[in-house]
Amino acid sequence: MNAPTSLLDIDSLSVTYRTSRGRIQAVRDATLSVAPGETVAIVGESGSGKSTTVHSVIRLLPDAAQIASGAIRFDGVDLATASGPALRAVRGRRIGFVPQDPTVSLNPVTRIGAQVAEVLRVHGLADRRNAAERAVQALERAGLPDAALRAQQYPHELSGGMRQRVLIAIAIIADPDLIIADEPTSALDVTVQRQILDHLDRLKRERGASLLLITHDLGVAGDRADRIVVMSQGEIVEEGTPEQVLLTPQHPYTRQLIAAAPSLNARREPITSAERPPLVLQGRPGDPFAPREAVPDAATSAEPVLEVAGLVKEFAVPGANGAVQRAVDGVGFRIDRGQTLALVGESGSGKTTTARLALRLADPTTGSVRIDGVDVTGLRGAGLRQLRRRIQLVQQNPYAALSPRLTIEEIVVDPLKAYRLGTSAQRRTRAAELIDVVALPSSVLHRKPAELSGGQRQRVAIARALAISPELIVLDEPVSALDVSIQHQILTLLDAIQREFGLSYLFISHDLAVVRQIAHTVGVMQRGRLVELGSAEEIFENPQAEYTRTLLDAIPGRFLATH
Repeated sequence: MNAPTSLLDIDSLSVTYRTSRGRIQAVRDATLSVAPGETVAIVGESGSGKSTTVHSVIRLLPDAAQIASGAIRFDGVDLATASGPALRAVRGRRIGFVPQDPTVSLNPVTRIGAQVAEVLRVHGLADRRNAAERAVQALERAGLPDAALRAQQYPHELSGGMRQRVLIAIAIIADPDLIIADEPTSALDVTVQRQILDHLDRLKRERGASLLLITHDLGVAGDRADRIVVMSQGEIVEEGTPEQVLLTPQHPYTRQLIAAAPSLNARREPITSAERPPLVLQGRPGDPFAPREAVPDAATSAEPVLEVAGLVKEFAVPGANGAVQRAVDGVGFRIDRGQTLALVGESGSGKTTTARLALRLADPTTGSVRIDGVDVTGLRGAGLRQLRRRIQLVQQNPYAALSPRLTIEEIVVDPLKAYRLGTSAQRRTRAAELIDVVALPSSVLHRKPAELSGGQRQRVAIARALAISPELIVLDEPVSALDVSIQHQILTLLDAIQREFGLSYLFISHDLAVVRQIAHTVGVMQRGRLVELGSAEEIFENPQAEYTRTLLDAIPGRFLATH
């Protein structure tokens, strides 16, 4: 039994889920406590039971879930058996909750301000006018710029990071005693992440509030938590202070997580042959899937795979009498064969727009794009279509990027069908080879995306990108939605594929810790401009731009850096 001085006591909690194959145990005999003013971080991979554990506290479990046994005492009241009215009095008022995905957590047809103010009105803490004013204040506290303007907008008019800050504002507006934050900053840039976590720390100090933090980022846990709880397969396998858990881990699973965590590891290290997946991608003479336009002796060509110069992209501002916004302003860089260039920067810095210009998914206002020394800026029609065989894209969200109606085999061969490459038998063989390249079992070929984990889906997206033998792959935040151990697997896979086939990558990321592990060259973007460009070692060891230093200072992991 935990000490009665705790604000939250979870005692021997077990949670089961009803499935077609019977009940499965998602949480097994979990016991933990949170004291007033304390931050406790729960870490673990997807499926470890960490989210189910915290969702049980406020009884926001799906219908198929059931609290099988145990107690959840909040300020002495057992929430596991509390009535509906008792729960409603606690949710939002005394326990604030920050869910992970703002896309599905905000009402798309209600203005932002009204959604934030709703907490106060439901609990009778403010009238309509006062609630609206306090909603703007809460948005400001959560780090949302132009809060009064944003309060009048709808969720679809805000970026993902902005929507996440709205969820944080909803959680903190009533000054709760306990904030449960389920991956509250995983979608945010490192500087904004630091601002949000700094604010949560201030709220703790000023209000004596407690924080129960779910995170996949051990750097965040080490920097912010008073205690760290490690979960694996529904069980708590280790618990202790950051010094105990991160410096002297006792459980093998904890050591595995630490080894895989980007924020806790430094520079790009070569991958040993033992880590490489079996690579048998076709490269034989007469390969029907090799690009017809491939430059002769491309592997020894002195020309960069991609070179952009003076890229500018302007967008008209609606209702502004012809005014324009410059999203990309004079950007230039090159990517050599077999190399990775990473573009980093905060949301709105122009890095994704730059990638779209390089992919020729958008036309630059001015500037040029050259592939293997050939200017492709003005390509249209059939020429542009053939160009896209040589540049492929892996998108950020593995859950939205794959068609739910197709099997994995159909997804992988879809580009081959689109370009009418190979026979049906050759395509099936190609799909099997590619699935092997990305280290998935052949059994997944006849399954659908819903049957795969996030990491498995991202491997499928990589296999699809490889299908038509591209020279350059643009990776737009390819691991930001994945757990750290899965991130490590995907980064290892990308590195192995690059070394084997001489591929080039344009890697878009807000996570500098990830970038350090994958990139040869780094470009730092701010407000549409490339403020610094250099080797990864130069950027991380001797940054010249003040903005670069700000980004680096915000990387989680300060705890281990000082121990």
